[in-house]
Amino acid sequence: MSQLRIAVLNAAHRDENTTRNFRRELDASLAEFDATDGTVPDGFDYDGAVVTGSRASVYWNDDWMQPVAEWVDDAIDRGIPFLGVCWGHQLLADVLGGTVADMGVYEVGYSEIDHTGESRLFDGIDETFTAFTSHSDAVTELPPEAEPLAENDYSNHGFRSDRVFGVQFHPEYDMETARDLVHRKELSDERRESVLAEITDENYQAACGAKLVFENFLEFVREVKRIDTTADTSASVGRSD
Repeated sequence: MSQLRIAVLNAAHRDENTTRNFRRELDASLAEFDATDGTVPDGFDYDGAVVTGSRASVYWNDDWMQPVAEWVDDAIDRGIPFLGVCWGHQLLADVLGGTVADMGVYEVGYSEIDHTGESRLFDGIDETFTAFTSHSDAVTELPPEAEPLAENDYSNHGFRSDRVFGVQFHPEYDMETARDLVHRKELSDERRESVLAEITDENYQAACGAKLVFENFLEFVREVKRIDTTADTSASVGRSD
């Protein structure tokens, strides 16, 4: 099968770390769009789509968010598989009818997360795993019929709704990205130093297991593509009889 075509809606306000991280983790042909300019794909000729994190909040309703949400909504209706990360997780939940709100606290650093039940997105990942987190908003109410996939004491950390997956944590982060983020955030000196002290090779290696969500998502996209191609072929044969 030819290499998958994946649309990446980059909402990270031109953070070079984001481009590097997703290009490294997604073994596919990527078409990247600067969502913060309101730029979205011209059409839907993609096997799957990924929505990145952002410094924004979904409920701010900035002008650039409307065309992004509209394209995502149309793409979901067309059956395109999605993976959302952090802000992308929240956007997908919002588009599907869920609720996103300020948690009143800020989760940042390497956290332990539990994945709940059986989910192909977490194939090969320990039931309790480590991942880097950075968020003060959360999906407080899942979309109708969505299945929760992961959580910790802070919030929901994953869901699935048909062909749509979202994860609140950052499986794509490397140590450079984590350090840059902590230096950029408005934290007390004590908390900043505490979080920076967590960013060690040992913790990063522990968090690398969560990167399997990318491989698992792409395998899901391949399966969807095979199913849809078979269905289209069968329909064509049926019309010719």
